[in-house]
Amino acid sequence: MGKFEGDEKILSYNDVVLRKSDLEILSGPYFLNDRIIEFYFSYLSTTHPSNDILLSPPSIAFWIMNCPDVESLNGFLEPLNLRHKKLVIFPVNDNSDVSKPEGGNHWSLLAFYREANIFVHHDSNKGMNKYDAKRLYKAVARFMNDGSNSTSNPSYMECVESPQQVNGYDCGVYVTAIARSICKWYEERREVEKDGLWFSAVVEEISPLLVANMRKEILGLIRSLMAVKEYQPATK
Repeated sequence: MGKFEGDEKILSYNDVVLRKSDLEILSGPYFLNDRIIEFYFSYLSTTHPSNDILLSPPSIAFWIMNCPDVESLNGFLEPLNLRHKKLVIFPVNDNSDVSKPEGGNHWSLLAFYREANIFVHHDSNKGMNKYDAKRLYKAVARFMNDGSNSTSNPSYMECVESPQQVNGYDCGVYVTAIARSICKWYEERREVEKDGLWFSAVVEEISPLLVANMRKEILGLIRSLMAVKEYQPATK
């Protein structure tokens, strides 16, 4: 994707700063960047407020995967309180170059569910990020132990039922849609056929049409928040 001219800041939401180019990315057939995914995860955290749920920003997931000193992750991850979270959702990117934090060509999602003690990988492009999801799983799994003697290492699985994209640029939108579906499932505690997990909910809810509409929905959400900000006193 080419650079956009006049890329000024348009919105600050929680700790996320969006720019004009983000609106253009959502308007066109473009690959979502870190900022948009972080913004939507932050929005989901607001609409599904729970101390049980953590939606990780892309930067956190990226560093867990690529941190050269694994031992230093202890202090880095401590504020996230992973040991006490019941549902944790990570965006997975195939970028492994720490000099290019916004690089990569594909997004997928890795979800941890404590009740089943399992990590589940959802990939909208035939398992393209399987290797990267496994790297993240191996790096973070040991931090999920809640300290009880009965807790074993979490298992890992690929969700072969994950909805599949029909183009080369909507992977990030699938991540936002699947994250929303899982949060909704968790909030409602819907029991489904397969191991009590959320697979049926995701398959039933997410389609290429929903994903296309979700681009418009996120764009509309940002514009509505921009409008609200215009009527609020400026803050430093």
